[in-house]
Amino acid sequence: MANDKSADASNRITRDTARSGALYVVATPIGNLQDVSSRALDVLGSVDLILAEDTRHSATLLARYGIGTKCRSFHEHNESRQVSRIVARIAAGERVALISDAGTPLISDPGFRLVVALREQGHAIIPIPGPSAVICALSVAGLATARFCFEGFLPVRTGARRRHLQGLSAEPRTLVFYESPRRVLQAVADLAAEFGSERPAVLARELTKIHETVIGGTLAELHVWLAEHDEQRRGEFVIVVAGAAPTESDDQTTSVSTTELLGVLVEELTVSQAVSVAVRLTGGKRNALYRQAIALVEAGKEDSGNGDQEK
Repeated sequence: MANDKSADASNRITRDTARSGALYVVATPIGNLQDVSSRALDVLGSVDLILAEDTRHSATLLARYGIGTKCRSFHEHNESRQVSRIVARIAAGERVALISDAGTPLISDPGFRLVVALREQGHAIIPIPGPSAVICALSVAGLATARFCFEGFLPVRTGARRRHLQGLSAEPRTLVFYESPRRVLQAVADLAAEFGSERPAVLARELTKIHETVIGGTLAELHVWLAEHDEQRRGEFVIVVAGAAPTESDDQTTSVSTTELLGVLVEELTVSQAVSVAVRLTGGKRNALYRQAIALVEAGKEDSGNGDQEK
């Protein structure tokens, strides 16, 4: 069975690399060069061109595995100028690989305009999955991962960063941020100010590299730790922050039936107005709610009449 699986994988790689006129979005290591997949290496070694965020940086990986494919610089400052030329090459049948400096392309990296342009014209875009700092950090953070929100890099300016975080302070999902060594201390301070100093969080630094560090605590504790350890403010950071805890009002949910809602509304509003409000609140069908409201009004009249007789 193992040999059959290996053969199947080999066939898939052959079919992928034999396909013409395609863009391969190839994930590369975020630190440890051994994390690259055999499929990624096969693609990089067989395409006509590699688009690299920084050709000097990517040269280390390519040289390590003896890949001599031609590389061209492709980054945020020249992407818009290059898109039409690359699309033309792929339309002519060439196979092109897109890589970033580290991890999965387009995740806070260039390539979005190119992928959109190719998709609009119906060209093949083939993902070659692999390392991603977001997923790597989440896997070891010990915080909820069933639902999370990736926010990428925070705004550089303090005011904009604080406003952005204010808008996320009540977000219940786990939050993931990227941050540079120059701003990580202030970013954690701003997170503590906007989310609360006791919010649990994890700092993941230099993932998969020699000086990899993963440390958890409250935002206040992590800020103190960073302030006291200058050597830990180097390299690339992923900040994982627990989502906001539910408030008391969130927990005290009250279930009200449509009939009860309409019953209250028709006492205060006309039937038409009551139905309009009920449609907005419940999303129900107007005609059905209107018939229900009329029935409640009629029932109320009958109850009122019976009450007069009893008196």
